[in-house]
Amino acid sequence: MYKITHYSKQQAKKLGVKIQPSTLKNKKIDVFKGDKKVASIGALGFGDYPTYIKDFGRAYADDRRRLYKARHEKYRNIPNTPSFYADKILW
Repeated sequence: MYKITHYSKQQAKKLGVKIQPSTLKNKKIDVFKGDKKVASIGALGFGDYPTYIKDFGRAYADDRRRLYKARHEKYRNIPNTPSFYADKILW
């Protein structure tokens, strides 16, 4: 099970959403607006910004963040989509 980081909690608070560990076996986090689940984000088995910082340091994490954002540029800025929440909460 994925342990939600302080970074992700702060990012969710900025967006006005709540997060919990995902009920789906292949996802990290479920995102809620009020009582309604709006997305499941973060595939288990893949890294994210706070995990990379912890495991490899900030310089490596910053490079991975840059690559993630470039790879997902087409969808990550569409509000209220799983890609949007993954970008804002995990990266």
